[in-house]
Amino acid sequence: MIQINAIIISKNKETLTLLEKFVEENFMIMKIIGDATSVNEGINLIKLKKPEVIFVDLLFKDDSFFEMLNQLMFNTPKLVFISEHEHYAVKAFKYNAIDFILKPIEFNNVILAIYKVIRIIEMERSYQDQKINNINILNAQSQSNEFVAVASLDKIELIRMSEIIFCKADGKYTCFHLIDGKIIMSSRNLGEYSAILDNNYFFRIHHSYIINLRQIAKISKKDGYFCEFSNGIILPVAKRRQEDFNKFIKLKD
Repeated sequence: MIQINAIIISKNKETLTLLEKFVEENFMIMKIIGDATSVNEGINLIKLKKPEVIFVDLLFKDDSFFEMLNQLMFNTPKLVFISEHEHYAVKAFKYNAIDFILKPIEFNNVILAIYKVIRIIEMERSYQDQKINNINILNAQSQSNEFVAVASLDKIELIRMSEIIFCKADGKYTCFHLIDGKIIMSSRNLGEYSAILDNNYFFRIHHSYIINLRQIAKISKKDGYFCEFSNGIILPVAKRRQEDFNKFIKLKD
């Protein structure tokens, strides 16, 4: 069972207190990583923290919150609505809510909502795994190591490895920086791509970065190791990886 990260958006202090109390007793399945009292504050927090689920206890005047959610560069968090107004459930499910919790909040209803969220996340992950595995099998059969399958938002994109400048860890996500300036955010962590990217050209120079040797414009060894790329970005090589990196690029001090 996975643990999901949650953000609470509510003006009602009692809602936050109840959910915090719930997490104290059920920390194995959920962690609260932030809370907000307004739409704008909530959106900024979502962009920063990238939760799997949002508990929403607000009455919305318009659709701006949901429009901003759809513009996120990463997987849209699952929504669980909380309200004392039963008729608000209709609007909640209009916006693809995973569940609706009617006040007063009961822990059993929170548990049911969380398990629904976890089940959907696991189903989505299983589907992506199957599609990516099929692509990897085709690559192996054709003896091609030209593309990498990137699970991004609600689709899987095929990216030419030669077009990747570097990959950057962003929490549980990975950002692919491409030569055309495009940035693609994957729902997979950087460690998973370490085993997938062509190890003849890709090297993990830092806990947060995997680089493409073909895109390095210059390497500086003054006051440490630094790689400058074709797009002008400069990234550091971690001290503990410098010796291995030196061997990888076949340089001698």
